[in-house]
Amino acid sequence: MSLSVAVAIARRDLRGGIRGFAVFLACLVLGVAAIAAVGTVRSAIADALSREGAALLGGDAQMSFTYRMASAEERAFMAARAAEVSEIVDFRSMAVAGAGADAVRALTQVKAVDGAYPLLGTVLLEPSMDIQSALAPQDGVPGGVMEGVLADRLGLAVGDRFRLGLAEFRLSARIVRAPDGAMGGFLLGPQTIVLAASLEGSGLLEPGSLYDSRYRLLLSPGADLDALEREAEAAFRDKGMRWQDARRGAPGAERFVDRMGSFLVLVGLAGLAVGGVGIASAVRSYLEGKTRTIAALKAVGAEGRTILLVYLLQVGAVAVLGIVLGVGLGILLPVLAAPLAAGLLPIPVAVVPAVRPALEAAVYGFLTVALFTLWPLARVREVRAAALFRDLGTARRRWPGWRMGAILATLSAAFVLVATFLAAVPQLALGTLGGIAGALVLLAASAWVLRRIARAFSHRANGRPGLRLALAAIAGPREEASSVVLALGLGLSVLAAVGQIDANLRAAIDRDLPDVAPSFFFVDIQGDQIDDFRDRLAGFAGVHKVDSAPMLRGVVTRIDGQDARAVAGDHWVLRGDRGLTYADRPPADTRLVAGSWWPEGYAGPPQMSFAAEEAAELGLTLGDRVTVNVLGREIEATITSLREVDFSTAGIGFVMVLNPAALAGAPHSFISTVYADAPVEAEVLRTAAEAWPNITAIPVREVVGRVAGILDAIARATAIAAGVTLLTGAVVLIGAAAAGQRARTYEAAILKVLGATRWEILVSFALRSALMGAAAGLVAIGFGAAAGFAVMHFVMDGTFRFEPVSAIAIVAGGILATLAAGLAFALPSLRARPARVLRGAE
Repeated sequence: MSLSVAVAIARRDLRGGIRGFAVFLACLVLGVAAIAAVGTVRSAIADALSREGAALLGGDAQMSFTYRMASAEERAFMAARAAEVSEIVDFRSMAVAGAGADAVRALTQVKAVDGAYPLLGTVLLEPSMDIQSALAPQDGVPGGVMEGVLADRLGLAVGDRFRLGLAEFRLSARIVRAPDGAMGGFLLGPQTIVLAASLEGSGLLEPGSLYDSRYRLLLSPGADLDALEREAEAAFRDKGMRWQDARRGAPGAERFVDRMGSFLVLVGLAGLAVGGVGIASAVRSYLEGKTRTIAALKAVGAEGRTILLVYLLQVGAVAVLGIVLGVGLGILLPVLAAPLAAGLLPIPVAVVPAVRPALEAAVYGFLTVALFTLWPLARVREVRAAALFRDLGTARRRWPGWRMGAILATLSAAFVLVATFLAAVPQLALGTLGGIAGALVLLAASAWVLRRIARAFSHRANGRPGLRLALAAIAGPREEASSVVLALGLGLSVLAAVGQIDANLRAAIDRDLPDVAPSFFFVDIQGDQIDDFRDRLAGFAGVHKVDSAPMLRGVVTRIDGQDARAVAGDHWVLRGDRGLTYADRPPADTRLVAGSWWPEGYAGPPQMSFAAEEAAELGLTLGDRVTVNVLGREIEATITSLREVDFSTAGIGFVMVLNPAALAGAPHSFISTVYADAPVEAEVLRTAAEAWPNITAIPVREVVGRVAGILDAIARATAIAAGVTLLTGAVVLIGAAAAGQRARTYEAAILKVLGATRWEILVSFALRSALMGAAAGLVAIGFGAAAGFAVMHFVMDGTFRFEPVSAIAIVAGGILATLAAGLAFALPSLRARPARVLRGAE
């Protein structure tokens, strides 16, 4: 038969509607919609970041330095190439409102700007005014603006006064939105903007103080950013200069959006895999209902390939419909929700339909349909014409043949390649797909084991007819157990993994960290303040320990005389500047794992002690030479020892420690950690702030709260994606229960004739559902624990602890879900009269 004949048969067969494809459509629409929605939002934010790159950055390009202002040479370089330059100093400080015992203090990120700020964009203030007017002195008091959350915390109204260090300011407005507000990444405190000139005499920008200086450049139209970047990097990178331009105005936000978007797409793929199980089950059920039609076609001379083409065309047509509906829904929902979320975003984002996310979702949908339908479709070729007279089913052979196996293997490889290519983190994509495949194999194996166990014990359940009937049904030839365990188990596995990861992250923050973490980090302690600071706070009642260390920043530029990045790659130690210190003796609790410390008073060639784990990652060993640029001065030190550094304690830890003579004369400040009982923390903070206004206190509990808030947002987004997966699993459950209703009705009729009561039949149906749900839940617990361990150990570099509460909830949820679906379709079967059912089956 020709293609036209197959098309005609397929069209006529679908005239009765697509009711048999309801579960197919629901699963496909949900999975495709989830991926399309995530892709649409990610695309909109990425477009906004690209479009607003210059405004987000505050200029066409930016040169940044740590611990210092630009040198005369660097300023001349910028002036010669830019039409206008704006200088900004960024640092942390304590904002203080009130005086004495009534004073209120809060950590703030201060942006000290000049008269040219902002070069691009507009700072939106409340009440509305120009930023320079807001910062101008009034009655001799300079103005300042701050975020509303900080003003509320300090109890400030517009016109009230506050202090930064020794300088007093007047709150002239609240910040609604700053054009460069999205580029700062994670901030320890809300933002305050003042004029840099107003900070003179504040004690906050002293030699050695920890700050970043940023120079925004406004370039002439058509400037070659690539050439300018190469020129600046060649001249100043080894002096600690960091380059950024409008092509990636907010790299931190862009990186987060890419990674979070990729992760949510991968969670969506898990939902699509669950939907794939439902799609396969729906196609199998549909074809079973078409057995007599297929047999009739065979009887009139239709070839197996023609019949296969007929149902391929039907499935393809329904798949196109489902994908179109899924893509449309996935685009429509973010577009409708965009106005509600507009106020939550730091930049204007226009959520509009985009081609790439739509195509990405469509490709995933087509590949999923092909992977999960070709196998059951291949079995239609085995239906014999004799099925017109006897119920032979669609097929009995499981393996579809080597040719179809090769096609399925090719499609699987294409799926992996597409997901890896589209993901921002290919390793994450491979790991996720591997996890999904592993979970499917494990769930299929568990379904097979469940059926074997049911078969073995069904003959031993004498005296318990309900249990015996349930076990016999699970062990029977129908594939209900496989469909239920696969679909529900994969959905619960995703939920279990999310639950274990979320519980472990919260435990690390809420339980583990506070037990060992200091109460405060104090920074910008000057050399003439450190002794008094240590003595006064160490003698404070309720303070257990005060640690301190000199603090400098440096950029690793070379390793053994060669470019550091060329030698060790893009390791985090080599990205920008890193903290370093000096010490005559090994710090307390230091454990050397190789080499030896320099003698006290050592004044020879510079020596360095390097963190052992980071050294191994960089390929460094004893005797290697590391060049560090500190405040424009290059210091080449030889690694003479390696030591363990535990950054998880939140205490003072440095990757690099040098001998004191190597850093002699370099201006620097000190940092300190203070461990105190919670009841005295407020008094410690008040004492330190009144005695040393220039010192900045960073409350660890407050930082932990901000991190927890970010984790909450990530957990909510992940839970929504996982919820779609679970919803898809529920649809598959309902589909499996609906598909088996006819068989359960016939089964109930036979059992009634044999003397079984309705209660015994209902118990057997309930036990059958509960056992399948329990099997899916138990596998989900194992998979969730394995996924949680992998993420915590390999990604977060943390400790994994199995969380039993969510695990118990997973098993209970699996049992309840299968019970609800099974019993909802079992009750009508119990009401059917045996005579009518059996007479209709003759």
